[in-house]
Amino acid sequence: MKVTNIIRRNSLLGIYHAESGHPGGVLSSIDLIAYLFMKEMNYDKNDFLKKERDRFILSKGHCAPALYAVAAEVGIIEKFRLNGLRKLNHELQGHTHRGSTPWVEASTGSLGQGFSFAIGEAKGLKMQNVDNRVYVMLGDGELQEGEVWEGAMFAGHHQLDNLCAVIDYNKMQSDDLNENIMGLEPLSDKWKAFNWHVIEIDGHDFDEIGKAFDKAKTIRNKPTVIIAHTIKGKGVSFMEGSPAWHGSLKLSDDDLRQALTELGATKKEIEGYINE
Repeated sequence: MKVTNIIRRNSLLGIYHAESGHPGGVLSSIDLIAYLFMKEMNYDKNDFLKKERDRFILSKGHCAPALYAVAAEVGIIEKFRLNGLRKLNHELQGHTHRGSTPWVEASTGSLGQGFSFAIGEAKGLKMQNVDNRVYVMLGDGELQEGEVWEGAMFAGHHQLDNLCAVIDYNKMQSDDLNENIMGLEPLSDKWKAFNWHVIEIDGHDFDEIGKAFDKAKTIRNKPTVIIAHTIKGKGVSFMEGSPAWHGSLKLSDDDLRQALTELGATKKEIEGYINE
């Protein structure tokens, strides 16, 4: 979709001006996060402390530029703020930080902790009889954390059907494939064993994404996990499927120009991005 390509451009803009970031996982996650904020979740962008709201926690906190770019697109923040990513005393830090961005549900970055936070929110809403949902995105490499499986066991045991986890399953972590670092398969069977309802989709297909979230809302007495098969670096040919673009790297002018061109930007728009 054209709008997600614009969001991808804006996420790369932040990383470019920060001279550091994690473009691969940012680009793989954007379609899922965009759908949540643009079509799925019930929230008030002017009141993020409202109890009756759906929650989204980005447990893979290093992909914060994706969340920030989506937030800019839906009007939560102004787009020019994206240029301040990772800068000292700027609200948009390299990992989500609730203190500086109160519209973010949780400060995340230590892998696994955001998932636990989401489970706590889902349990708390149940205890207060608040009929809202909690969505949490995990990275596939993050699933190697023991805390994730402790949380999965807890959520399944307590039948948290207001909880929906989304796995950005791009098959890569750090500088290699998951299967070469620590294999995750059979991933669906693992979640089913912890009493979760499992849905597998193409994480870049809005139709499949929408149907998965619709189905998750009908499931009773167990949480749902959506295993979203994605492409690391989605939308940029030299980043797609390449572990080299995982993170902690600097985008050159040439990198940005090529990426923006492939994402549909005009020459005039590209110059505007670089000179902002």
